Amino acid sequence: MQNMDISLEDPRWDAVDFDALALAAVRATLTYLQVDWQTSEVSILACDDARIATLNADFRDKPTPTNVLSWPSEERAAMSDGGMPEPPEPGPDGAIELGDIAIAYETCVAEATAHSKLLADHITHLMVHATLHLLGFDHETTRDAALMEGLEVKILGKMGLNDPYRDS
Repeated sequence: MQNMDISLEDPRWDAVDFDALALAAVRATLTYLQVDWQTSEVSILACDDARIATLNADFRDKPTPTNVLSWPSEERAAMSDGGMPEPPEPGPDGAIELGDIAIAYETCVAEATAHSKLLADHITHLMVHATLHLLGFDHETTRDAALMEGLEVKILGKMGLNDPYRDS
């Protein structure tokens, strides 16, 4: 994926080869949904809990850390509850601008540990989850959540990873 800009603000991300995990997760998600990953653009900030808490406060009025945040470049939500969003369209330059993602190290580690999951698997799941948000999926209603979680399970399964919701 040529157009993925990754900023590692916290050096601890290097130990998990974050760039490779993020690339694989974003690419698998876009491929599964038949979105051209080669022309898609995503910016990712791999940060710590303090930074994501600031972002969460600024954008969601929740001054606490969270695992991952996403900012779609445009509104892509489905028109009906539980419906599929329309696929993103390329801009005049042929690029598909999807948006931005931020992910927090300490929260990811704590969640993986609490659920006895491999950190790399949890990060991959969160990156698939965030990419789906960039594509217009959400979990605001029961039907939307079922669709999004089902896609996550299928995409992760294609990547050789277990259902992250099985033991949650």
